[in-house]
Amino acid sequence: MHDHNVYVPRVSILLTCYNHIKYLPDCVAGVRSQTFQDFEVIVLDDGSTDGTREWLVREFGEPSPPTPSPSEGRGGFRIVFNKENLGTYATLNVGLKHATGDFVAVLNDDDLWAPTKLERQLDLLDKNPNVGLVHTDGEFMDGEGKKVEGSPLGFEFPRTETVDVLLALLYANKIIASAVLVRRKCFDELGGFNEKYFGSGDWEMWYRIAEKFEIGYVADPLTFYRVHGANASHKLDRIWRDDQMLREWISSRTSSYVGRFPEAEFKQAESHNWACLGTVRTLNGDPKGGREAYRRSLALEPGRMKSRLRWLATWLPRPLFRKLL
Repeated sequence: MHDHNVYVPRVSILLTCYNHIKYLPDCVAGVRSQTFQDFEVIVLDDGSTDGTREWLVREFGEPSPPTPSPSEGRGGFRIVFNKENLGTYATLNVGLKHATGDFVAVLNDDDLWAPTKLERQLDLLDKNPNVGLVHTDGEFMDGEGKKVEGSPLGFEFPRTETVDVLLALLYANKIIASAVLVRRKCFDELGGFNEKYFGSGDWEMWYRIAEKFEIGYVADPLTFYRVHGANASHKLDRIWRDDQMLREWISSRTSSYVGRFPEAEFKQAESHNWACLGTVRTLNGDPKGGREAYRRSLALEPGRMKSRLRWLATWLPRPLFRKLL
């Protein structure tokens, strides 16, 4: 319950920072340019050493207390400094403890928002009470802010129309973190981010939301995701471990989806999940577990030639298996 004597902004923006001082001023300018202004920004620094912390203090003042007070709800920017590097998802959970708004947005310090992003998302949420999360179309950009075409990180900018997107999320993460606006009640009901993940904790969170809530989409490029050499997506070994954990977790949940989707689509998606699990288990040094996962994939979709070929490839040395992917 909100104390009616305390101003509570409608949106809490969790701005996560880590050694991106080059991009941070533009990121903050994008927040300040929003046509919707009833927000607070909780600036969360996860141990930057590149001058980010000094810039934040000059810009917004001293950090807030590490333990938020129930009555601290207010607008504007306030900063929270982690005493040590906690990682992305633990940092976002710190932000959720400080957030007071009914809606939560995530923004990474190297990404940008178009001025109408929050306004357009709130309009969709207000008109669709069953939607728990709304994300936007967008574009990739390079370190200088120039548009990057295609799939610079191995995937196109996700575009998922407003439907039951759970099966789409089973195939891949279709939602960019900086593009989301989430109802606070989603976190209240489902819990926060899983801190065991290195880079896929947002995917797992959006997946949990999609199990219970509708997902909305604004089909205009309102979020700009920066691609540069320091992106977490480039750290493949840790991503593979994440993928195995996530795929095993998904496989434990799919039996509850029977009847929710057309049978053929559901089987194809479940087969895909087992095939992906076969690949990452093999990449993580468990070819026997990989073969079992490919076998499960083929039991669901016997004509899936890729699973059959990769099952055979699990008998090869791991470097050769990786080259064949």
